Amino acid sequence: MIFHKYANPTRFLKLASLIQPWAAAATVLLFLSGLYFALLASPGDYQQGETVRIMYIHVPAAWMAMFCYTAMAVAAAVGLIWKHPVADLAARATAPIGACFTFLALFTGSLWGKPMWGTWWVWDARLTSVLILFFLYLGYMALANAFDDPARGSKASAILALVGVVNVPVIKFSVDWWNTLHQPASVVKMSGPAIHPSMLIPLILMALAFKAYYIWVLLIRMRAEINEGKIRSLRLRQVHAGQPPDAAGDKITQAVN
Repeated sequence: MIFHKYANPTRFLKLASLIQPWAAAATVLLFLSGLYFALLASPGDYQQGETVRIMYIHVPAAWMAMFCYTAMAVAAAVGLIWKHPVADLAARATAPIGACFTFLALFTGSLWGKPMWGTWWVWDARLTSVLILFFLYLGYMALANAFDDPARGSKASAILALVGVVNVPVIKFSVDWWNTLHQPASVVKMSGPAIHPSMLIPLILMALAFKAYYIWVLLIRMRAEINEGKIRSLRLRQVHAGQPPDAAGDKITQAVN
C-alpha cells in the first residue's frame, strides 16, 4: 500500500518539502479571494443583514472541525493497526489544529447566534455535539502527552479518537434527527445547493482556504515533530555513548541542521 512508502520519515520530509510551499501559496490566494467575495462582492441577507458575513468563517470552520477529527481518527487507526510512525505523527499534529477550528466555530457561532437567536448559547443538539467534539480534541491531546512512554500515549489517544469519531455523524445529522435552531443542510444536498451563487462562491473559497491552511500547518507541525524525534534519539545515543552534555548538544545541533 502507498502509505507504507512514507512510513520512512526522511521520505516523508522530501514529499512535505514539495507540498508545503504550494499549500502556503494556495492558502494566501484562496483567503484573499474568499475575503474579497465575502466582504465586497457578496450582498447582505434580507433578514440577517451584514451579520450573515460571519457565515463565511463559521461554516468553513465547522466543516474543518469535523474533517480534522475524521482525519485524526483515520491517522490514529493507521498508526494503531499498522504501527505507521508518520500516521501517528499526523494524528498528533492534527489535534491542535482541529481544536482551533472547533473553537473558532463555537466562537463565531455565538457571535452569529446573539443577533439571530437573542442569546450567546443554547443547548441546541448541534451546538452541544460540537462542544463535545472540542472536549474530545482536548482529551486526545492530554492523553497523548500523559505518559512518559510516547508509544503508550499514542495507543491510548488513538483509542479515544476512534471511540469519539461516532460524534462526527451526530454533528452532521443532528439537524435532521432533532428539532434544532440550526437550519438543515443547504450546500451539500442531493438536489444541489440551496444557496445563491453570490453566497456560495465565497463560502467555497473560504472552505478551500481553510483546507489549504490545514495542510500547510499540518506539514509544519509534522516536520517539527520529526525533528524533535531525531533530537531525542540523538540525545539518547550520546548519553549511552558516555559523551559530555556539551559535546552531545553540539553534535545534535549539527545533525538536525
